Amino acid sequence: MTTTQPPHKLHPQLAQRMGELSAKPVEGLTARDFEPLVEPYGPYEGWELAIDGREIPGPRTPIPVRVYRPAGPNVSPRSCLVWLHGGAWVGGDLDMPEAHETARGIAGRADAVVVSVDYRLCSKDVHFPAPHDDVVAAFRWVREHAAELGVDPARIAIGGASAGGNLAAGATLHLRDEGETPWQALLIYPALHAPLPDPSDELAAALAELPAAIGLLTGNLDQVFGTYLGDLPIETAPPYAFPGLAKDLSGFPPTYIDNDEFDPLRSSGERFTDQLRAAGVDVEQALSAGVVHGHLNLVGLDAVHATLDRMSARMRGADGM
Repeated sequence: MTTTQPPHKLHPQLAQRMGELSAKPVEGLTARDFEPLVEPYGPYEGWELAIDGREIPGPRTPIPVRVYRPAGPNVSPRSCLVWLHGGAWVGGDLDMPEAHETARGIAGRADAVVVSVDYRLCSKDVHFPAPHDDVVAAFRWVREHAAELGVDPARIAIGGASAGGNLAAGATLHLRDEGETPWQALLIYPALHAPLPDPSDELAAALAELPAAIGLLTGNLDQVFGTYLGDLPIETAPPYAFPGLAKDLSGFPPTYIDNDEFDPLRSSGERFTDQLRAAGVDVEQALSAGVVHGHLNLVGLDAVHATLDRMSARMRGADGM
């Protein structure tokens, strides 16, 4: 029996900019050529928030965090999201849209507190478990300072995008094992397996339609994973580093996973969804249609607003949805 693949269409605004990029020879592309892809697609959102930068104790060095709180009166303790930006474990910061604009959008929409964490980035001398340890420490700090932050200690979620989604899931496993399971996990286009699972026929068909230049955005994933793991071979990566390798996911909290349609990492998010469901975990999966990996960095795009709406609905829920 022949099955028909669903149509794969890039978001019109994204397709237009990618068309301009594709007109250039792939061999000569530089980072500057990709900058138009992440220029704002619409206005920045306006939210009235109190934003407080500080440093909290870390396992090796202080951890910079940024706390986002609604400006209105805190009538009752709010839910809280400990949020982790992406950047392939080697880049990213608290100012990138995936960190700052996501934190603003969730705090404003959900009347929630968001603590954005600037974990240690990997380098020649820094590898797993350094960023993992920072994330676990940051979550525990938020829980211990819940009263000061105006946060309900029973409603502290953890989440992240891309490498941040990996770190959020790894920290969740660690905290589960220590009897400190987060309220819920919000994982946005996460990398949870090394190597990545093979793509479905449908995903392979979607990726085949992308311009060749876009393949450079995800780069050599084996090299990226190797930088994160350091001397640890990918084949022996521990579950705290790549949670999709865990043999037991029972006790994982309610989870939301948002995959990008045109993203090789989608195979990982989809596989992890299946693994969680097999373990009896309450999991919601969404597909952000028409976008490539990293769409939370595309300020003003309607697909970004839709993801923030779904995440915020979960943060408003009493039981993690």
